[in-house]
Amino acid sequence: MFGTYPSTKESYLTTSPVTGAELARSLEPLGVSVPSAVPTHWYNLAADLPEPVPPHLHPGTREPLGPEDLAPLFPASLIEQEVATERYIEIPETVREIYGMWRPSPLVRAHRLERVLGTPARIYYKYEGVSPVGSHKPNTAVAQAYYNALEGTTKLTTETGAGQWGASLSFAGALLGLEVEVWQVRASFDAKPYRRLQMEAYGGICHPSPSDLTEAGRAILAEHPDTTGSLGMAISEAVEVAANNPDAHYSLGSVLNHVMLHQTVIGQEAMVQLEEAGEPVAHTVFGCAGGGSNLAGLAFPFLGRNLREGTTTRLVACEPAACPSLTQGEYRYDFGDVAGLTPLLKMYTLGNDFVPPAIHAGGLRYHGMSPMVSHAVALGLMEATAIEQDDALAAGLLFARAEGIIPAPESTHGVAAAIAHARTVTEPEVVVIGLSGNGQLDLPAYSRYV
Repeated sequence: MFGTYPSTKESYLTTSPVTGAELARSLEPLGVSVPSAVPTHWYNLAADLPEPVPPHLHPGTREPLGPEDLAPLFPASLIEQEVATERYIEIPETVREIYGMWRPSPLVRAHRLERVLGTPARIYYKYEGVSPVGSHKPNTAVAQAYYNALEGTTKLTTETGAGQWGASLSFAGALLGLEVEVWQVRASFDAKPYRRLQMEAYGGICHPSPSDLTEAGRAILAEHPDTTGSLGMAISEAVEVAANNPDAHYSLGSVLNHVMLHQTVIGQEAMVQLEEAGEPVAHTVFGCAGGGSNLAGLAFPFLGRNLREGTTTRLVACEPAACPSLTQGEYRYDFGDVAGLTPLLKMYTLGNDFVPPAIHAGGLRYHGMSPMVSHAVALGLMEATAIEQDDALAAGLLFARAEGIIPAPESTHGVAAAIAHARTVTEPEVVVIGLSGNGQLDLPAYSRYV
């Protein structure tokens, strides 16, 4: 009466490769209604900076990179966006349709937190935890998967720390017909098994890094067999595999200019939502910073308005004290990975061989910082502060008990800095926090703290 159903999971899942026709169909707009509040364009800070961001350099010649140097790793569209200088870049309709699954994300007035703190500040948080994966990362994962599929790429490799990026790219690959292989920092692979399971649920393949699957991984293990891993190590492995496979490209969840670009839907929405709430100006914006994507996504549209219109919104990058690239690193050219396979990037760095402690905020354990964020800090357009892990988790619990949302350990750094600031405020002002993701899969971090 009810029909028959397959009896094994293999009956439901196919291992057949996606055909060219199927891939093409997956990129066609579905005609799904997209909320009008979803941005139609990404904002490019490069158009408004008083000085251009220093170019990426070829690791061998130390000359500025050309498109041909990046072609083995990235599709042409993303290479163009990496060096683009126009202020706005149109978001493809297919990408906007997928964004419409969760965008615009809510901007929430934190009335209860204000009451707990006894502050005259009006605190708002831009909540990216409503995405299917639970963080801001799909904003760029969907865009990168789309452009790669459009060029005929069938596989993407990447690294991930806490796992939000690996899950996001796996999610995007599932929707757009791409195989995804992820190298996860070993400390997080061991401590956050549900992130790996999330990747696998979307069809991604996840390995602990360093692994014995790559030359870079084997070399690291030979020298440091008990290492907890780092994002720099995982990047080396993912880049190596992509460079050796003509059908694969590498995908990065933070740091590079095109990633910052894709995330600006966050800040553009927040500015409109503040206006709708009767707040024409944000006085201070706080965002956690590891590689820089969440921070840039929220802050860059506000920074652009500062530069164009003379507004004075204060922008604060909140990084972990255990990995303080902006507050203690050097502003110089460095590799983005441990093995030296990536281009040289002008950024604040602790050195590409720096291995941070195995803190709970795995997504912030990166030795460097986005060149665009670094440039903004170097020019004095943005500030930086370092937050201790205990202070961050305490702030996360305070926020959860006031607002009901458990923040991701990464997000708690921005929350902590905002709470510390709000406690010093004596006159009304508007404070905005970038709540980059939820901590539903990071509860062991809170458990150990408690």
